[in-house]
Amino acid sequence: MRPIDWYSFNLGVIAAFAEMVGAGAKQLALSHPLTPVEADVLWDEAVIVAKRNGAQLFRENDLIVTDLFPAEVAAGKHVLMMYSGATLDSYLALKQAKAEMMADGVYVGEMRRALAMAFGRLLSYPDDKIAARLG
Repeated sequence: MRPIDWYSFNLGVIAAFAEMVGAGAKQLALSHPLTPVEADVLWDEAVIVAKRNGAQLFRENDLIVTDLFPAEVAAGKHVLMMYSGATLDSYLALKQAKAEMMADGVYVGEMRRALAMAFGRLLSYPDDKIAARLG
């Protein structure tokens, strides 16, 4: 097996997802979870790659936790988000809605599932794939 260059691999992932976002195939795409230092190392080139592919980039240091992914997957990590248009606003509104549900004690049952479905849809996952992940 040949060694994999971490920097090039992660930048390639970002480029591929940025192209998908720029082409309209995905609304929102996420890099692998990165340590803050790793995100620093990638940031400048990631901005260039995203822009070249018609996407915008946002550095998220507190990724929304839903039942789509294990909570620990991004704990203490940063995620580079590739998006276009108002998608970032939609993501941030979803985070706010979850915070309000948590504060009101209603982040349970169908409301919890609906929030996970909404996040999955932002990631452009088909409903059947989201439902399969949620069990």
